[in-house]
Amino acid sequence: MSVTARHDADRHGDSGLQPERTDLAWSRTTMALVVAAAVFLRWLPHHGWFVGTLVGGAIIAALAINLTQKRRFHRAVRGITREAMPPNIRATAAVAASVVILAALGIYTVLFLPLQP
Repeated sequence: MSVTARHDADRHGDSGLQPERTDLAWSRTTMALVVAAAVFLRWLPHHGWFVGTLVGGAIIAALAINLTQKRRFHRAVRGITREAMPPNIRATAAVAASVVILAALGIYTVLFLPLQP
């Protein structure tokens, strides 16, 4: 645990370290999107340029999660300190929508785009 994370954990007093666990879950989601982009790259020789949109979408979603991660962590610490934290519906809905769109485009790629010779 970093010094900053340890300091924040001391401030919020949550012995279960909920903000840290949530932060790790978002990190795993980022890693899963990067792995999905790598899998999509393997499709590039078989399905052509359209697969680049899948790779780009997965990387953009992963970057968006990574760039907003610190803000979400501090929001969680403030919520625990105040003993009132509304759910982060916007971030969760955005990630869910991006995963559904990537899945739909992946299915479209496999079922309807012709294989390259």
